[in-house]
Amino acid sequence: MLFTSLLILGQAPGGGQSPVGMVLIIVAMFAVMYFIVLRPQQKQAQVHKAMLAGLVKGDDVVTQGGLIGKIHTITDRVVTLDIGGGVKVRVLKSSVQGKYSAAEKAEPAGPAKGDESKKEEK
Repeated sequence: MLFTSLLILGQAPGGGQSPVGMVLIIVAMFAVMYFIVLRPQQKQAQVHKAMLAGLVKGDDVVTQGGLIGKIHTITDRVVTLDIGGGVKVRVLKSSVQGKYSAAEKAEPAGPAKGDESKKEEK
């Protein structure tokens, strides 16, 4: 509907395209791209940056590669993770995806309630 309105406004009286109308369409397309793509991405980057700034020793974190560990040491650019069994891994601070909590662990898969009733009927 927006494009139709802009096309109607952009047409010259002689039936040709007005350069002002074309500029309006291009500006509208850039505005839509900004609000749909760029702005949410910038907000997400700000949240990630704030999360990285708030990391402290002892936090459980998950990296972009899927490693889960507890922060042993932290510097400006490097985080040393204790991933269990005395194994320590150095990763870039920017590769930490987020904090990890035990509540996020997947529950063991068991039979569904419907499956148990079907087995009892047989």
